[in-house]
Amino acid sequence: MRKIAYFCLSLVFFTSGVFAQTQEKEQEKEQPKVGHTNTNKFKQLYDEFSTPNMYRAASGAPGSAYYQQQADYKMDIVLDDKNAKLSGFETITYTNNSPDNLKYLWVQLDQNVRAKDSKSPLIESSALAPVFQPDDFASKYLTDGPNFGFNIQEVSVNGKPLSYMINRTMMRVELPKVLKSGDKFSFSIKWWYNINNHVEDGGRSGYEFFPKDGNRAYVIAQFFPRMAVYSDVEGWQNSQFWGRDEFALPFGDYEVNITVPADHILDGTGVLTNRKEVYSKDMMQRYEAAKKSFDKPVIIANQAEAEVREKSFSEDTKTWKLKAENVRDFGFATSRKYILDMMAVKIGEKNVMAVSLYAKEGNPLWEEWSTRAVGSTLESYSRMTFDYPYHKAISVHAQRQGMEYPMICWNYGRPKEDGTYSDRVKYGMMGVIIHEVGHNFFPMIVNSDERQWTWMDEGLNTFVQYIAEQDFGKKYPAALSANDKHFPSDRGPAKMIVPYMGGNQDFIAPIMTKGLNTYQFGNNAYGKPATALNILRETVMGHELFDYAFKEYANRWKFKHPTPEDFFRTMEDASAFDLDWYWRGWFYTTDWVDIGIKDVKKLYVTSEPNTYIKDIAKKNGFDVKDLRPLVFIVEEGSEDYKEELKSGTVIENSIPLKEYIMDNFTPEERKNLKTPKFFYNITFNKPGGLVMPIIVKYNYVDGTSKTETYPAQIWRLNDKEVTKAIASEKEIKSIQIDPNEETADIDTSNNSWPKQAQESEFDQFKDNKLKS
Repeated sequence: MRKIAYFCLSLVFFTSGVFAQTQEKEQEKEQPKVGHTNTNKFKQLYDEFSTPNMYRAASGAPGSAYYQQQADYKMDIVLDDKNAKLSGFETITYTNNSPDNLKYLWVQLDQNVRAKDSKSPLIESSALAPVFQPDDFASKYLTDGPNFGFNIQEVSVNGKPLSYMINRTMMRVELPKVLKSGDKFSFSIKWWYNINNHVEDGGRSGYEFFPKDGNRAYVIAQFFPRMAVYSDVEGWQNSQFWGRDEFALPFGDYEVNITVPADHILDGTGVLTNRKEVYSKDMMQRYEAAKKSFDKPVIIANQAEAEVREKSFSEDTKTWKLKAENVRDFGFATSRKYILDMMAVKIGEKNVMAVSLYAKEGNPLWEEWSTRAVGSTLESYSRMTFDYPYHKAISVHAQRQGMEYPMICWNYGRPKEDGTYSDRVKYGMMGVIIHEVGHNFFPMIVNSDERQWTWMDEGLNTFVQYIAEQDFGKKYPAALSANDKHFPSDRGPAKMIVPYMGGNQDFIAPIMTKGLNTYQFGNNAYGKPATALNILRETVMGHELFDYAFKEYANRWKFKHPTPEDFFRTMEDASAFDLDWYWRGWFYTTDWVDIGIKDVKKLYVTSEPNTYIKDIAKKNGFDVKDLRPLVFIVEEGSEDYKEELKSGTVIENSIPLKEYIMDNFTPEERKNLKTPKFFYNITFNKPGGLVMPIIVKYNYVDGTSKTETYPAQIWRLNDKEVTKAIASEKEIKSIQIDPNEETADIDTSNNSWPKQAQESEFDQFKDNKLKS
């Protein structure tokens, strides 16, 4: 009896962990006989993250000693429209809020990226194409090109010259004495440059020339020497501007006087302080009406008036005065061609003006939808982050442009000359307006370092853009084409990033890469991070937890300078979600998602000892008849399987189980017991590198279905495959992984059981041709 009891006890322990032990033995055989470091994909990101300190807390919030510098500007700007030349005199007051004493200051000269001696063209590989347009060939290989770039005429303090050194797009200004912590220093710069034609010469700002009427429309930015950022992370962020990576800028207050031809219409960053001087009486009346119009735009300067101004070419000038507080940059747009409209948008407790500037070439599309898109965007972004703090947001029509600055942005999307436009043009125009207006939040307010981490503004902004686009489609269904039930966003949903993530690994870089050094800039900085956040919201965390944490990040870091760690840490801190595995996989690697169904075994309960137990008994020298009663599991189709098991219930098929239940459960308790009839062992494998939740849809023979999500942590002990035991009252007919394409799985051929035949691309093409 003792021997039998001993074997029974041993068997209980053995069978309870048998599958785990078997897996461990198999893994031991595969493992090399050497030690290794922790390579678990759920390892915490202590090696990747910087150590928290007094400036940046472990929670992801600004630390107790967090600081940031301030740069205030007073500028007088003059536009020479005849010669397409801009000149200015600016006085910068720089406040050193850091604990460090500064010997010199760094100033950004972004226009020098287009100077004759610019190194930017030299870092790009190039080859002669087989065919050229004559003008293109001549401009590239027969001429020196236009003379762009800053001409610095003076750097001074109180009229006395300061020593300075220009290194390409950066200027070091030597201070007369060390600028101590807490002190301020004011100095002035006088400059001018020739404005580029942004349609022909490229660039993020400049002018478009309209040959039919001889006018230019100017969208002007990076137009003045701007202070670089000095922070606890980088010290001076004086990385050169090569043309792709955008900007890192301190906050400050601006007073800007802009003198332009008297027949121009102008708007820009800040409050227009002399509106009555530069607006006509009619414009002022319309402006007052627009402040009360919440349902449709009011045209302030109409197309008929613009067509008259186009012909005037006034020799007189007019100065527009703008004042902005707590902004990181300044931009403006001006032209005699501009039509101007506005409407009011309720944001929190205040009204914000949604504004559009556009030439008649943008109509009828711009008059109908630009300002409405601005207003809807402000509502969506404010809901996801914080109430928009500024008094206006402007969308400017500019060919081949999509750029953002505080309170103003320029956007492409132009109808044909007859006023017609395709869906592609319409949706492209709406999408870019939503995107660029959204940049008011990221990075104009949540002021990340674009020069280093492009994805922190582009990726986050593209994520919210997707939400805002869907909101816009719901708010304005008339904006959608007849066949579209929702706004056709081109980034955000998981399936849209699959071609990129499944592409050639030689031309893919991790998101956590300096933007200048990425291969596929749009996918890397915009598409993939936006998709990662969308999956996090829709599939991993859920809306409530994600939205709270995302809003917490935005509010912690508005009007401050966050880093990637600040974002990652805040998302975890505010949600109680350990996401290190997610950040590592999606942001620090180029791994991809591929989860499949490796095997499905249909099982039955029986009283008869199975081969597995018989082999154990034989090996250990005892008779299975000596074992205490046990529940045995057999696989359908195996030598232990009997057809009559199909007709019996789990209780009927196992006498020991029936006896146990009768002895240990009351009649009332027995009524509440589950009655599974079908049992399965389902093995999932993971050919892809990314760990992700396993979303499984079980389809039953009776026509019903059930979807179960197994958290990503299911992969924590085995990164290759895992098995789930399923006890079901219904027979499973088929199984599908990721049925709604939520995880960006790059290979769906292994997502189904029974395995479904995959139609080849040729067959798909043939079917489509037959249908058409």
